[in-house]
Parts: sequence; C-alpha cells; structure tokens
Amino acid sequence: MGAINEELNAQSMLDTLLQNIITSSAIEGEALNASSVRSSLARRLGVDEPQGNHPTARSEGLAELMLDATRHYAQPLSLDRLLQWHRLLFPEPGPRLSTHQLRVGELRGEEPMHVVSGRLDRPVVHFEAPPRAGLEQQLSVFIDWFNGPSRELDPLLRAGIAHLWFVTLHPFDDGNGRLTRALTDLALAQGEHQAIRFYAMSASILDNRQGYYQILESTQKGTLDITEWLAWFLQTLLASIVHALTTIDRVLGKTRFWQTHRATALSAEQLKVINRLLEGGEKGFESGINAAQYQAVAKVSKATATRHLADLLEKGVLERLPGGGRSTRYQLTIG
Repeated sequence: MGAINEELNAQSMLDTLLQNIITSSAIEGEALNASSVRSSLARRLGVDEPQGNHPTARSEGLAELMLDATRHYAQPLSLDRLLQWHRLLFPEPGPRLSTHQLRVGELRGEEPMHVVSGRLDRPVVHFEAPPRAGLEQQLSVFIDWFNGPSRELDPLLRAGIAHLWFVTLHPFDDGNGRLTRALTDLALAQGEHQAIRFYAMSASILDNRQGYYQILESTQKGTLDITEWLAWFLQTLLASIVHALTTIDRVLGKTRFWQTHRATALSAEQLKVINRLLEGGEKGFESGINAAQYQAVAKVSKATATRHLADLLEKGVLERLPGGGRSTRYQLTIG
C-alpha cells in the first residue's frame, strides 16, 4: 500500500473499517445505516465525503469504538476500556430485554445468560454463559493474560484464543459478539504493530455466519482442546486477507493507470466511464465495454459515444478486444 497516494490510502482504510462495522452488526442481525457510519468514520480519518450523510449517536459511537480498538492498539486492555466500548456500542438508553432494561456500561446481572433458537416452548440452548458469580475475577484473569503472557504466543493464534475466551465469558447483557470482534481487531493490530487496516475479518465471518456459530457451539460444549476453532479462525482470517489483496491489486491498478495518463486530456463523460471500468466487478464491466454501454453510462448520443471511443483508442487509454462489428468491446490499457 506504500505505492498508493495518501488520499487513496485513507479512502481504502475507511472502506475497510466501514465494512468491518457494518458486517459485525449484520452477524447479529442488525442492519446499520452505512451512510451515517461512513460519515462518522470520514470525519475522524480526515477523508472528504459528499454532503448529506448525517452521523447519528449510534454511528458516532461505533466509529469511535472501532478506531479506539485499531488506532490505540498500544494501550493496555482494561475493564474500564471494555465498559467504555459497551457504552459506545449503546450510546442511547439501552433497549428493553425480555426481563429487564439493558445494562449499558455494566457487566451482566444474575439472570442466566443463554443463547437459544427454536420455538418458545421448545427452545434449543446453544450456549450457556458461566455463572455471574466470579465474573469480575474471570475477566481480570483474561485481561492480565491479554496484556502479558499472551504476547509470547504467535499473534494470530493469540487473536483466535482471545476471541473464543472473551465471547465465552459473555460479560454483558448484549453486544458480546460485536465487542469480541472489536477485541479481535485490537489483537490483530497489536500483532501487526500498526493501526492501518486493509482487511475486514468480520466480513469473512458474515460470509459463513452459520459455520461461525456452529464452531463456537461445538468448541464451547467440548473439551479444552480448541484446535478446530483455531483452524476455522485462521481459515476465515486468510479469506479476508485474500479478499483484501484483490482490492489492493485493483487500487494499485488505478494508481498505475492515473500515473500513466495524468497528462491525458479527457472529457467529463470519458472520465465517468473510465472510473466505472476501474472499479472492477460487475459494475466495472470486467469483460469490457461496447459502444451501447458507453452511451448508456456517459449519457451521450450514439455518434458521440463512437467518437469518444475512437479518441480513447488513439490516446492509448483503451484497447480493442478480439471480435468486431456491433460486438466490439474495449478495455482499459493498464501497463
């Protein structure tokens, strides 16, 4: 990423953090307002964003939580920090749970903590959290381990162990999964010794949400051998890194393209089409673009589209793909 200018670097980081926040909540079945979260992140990262995206107390809290977990990775973990994260997760009065009001910024109460599914009269208990008695002591043991002896472990295994341990303690009424994934981001940032994030592990967990819950349940109901969980964790982390590398390749392609054509005179319509092509994926016309598609994207006449394409060919911006006639397609020339 060092080859990319600072503006693109910040934009890529914003996209990754946004994806992490949105998908971490989606794992729990919550759909966030992406525009609001993006606005809250952009302001903190110094990235210019279009006007009209209004942050909310919810988006502000989520952005603050994510950036504290990643930017301030050198700061030690503490119970106060975890309680503050919980307050950021629920910045407004907590929702009413089945038996009581959500305790915000406090550890859970004496009520049994179950993760269940199925009919109300025949519930299936997937997980029962440890009893409330002694929770402070168990959290203290975890925090001491996280700040001290765990640093001697492989950093990726450490992140996987921390994830399983904290979500098993289940210290809060609600939000345990989201805080666990924020804690995992903190552990990964500590392992990399940098705050820069270009991969979103929560997105890969969401892609296999059923597998995530299944491996957690089988591990939590099993023995102290957590090898299968760690293998799943590492495979999921690898998937997020592979996806990030694809994104980085696309960003590098954009950078190389504009370095080559920084002095090329282009119309507003041509720039619009080029940017769509640079986006990649289905919206970027991975198999190239023809005259009719150029006309539709640029919103110009058929004659203008033909003239623009000929101009881009002459300037070396586009190259003609094999084929001819009405099926002629063009792709960007990226050296």
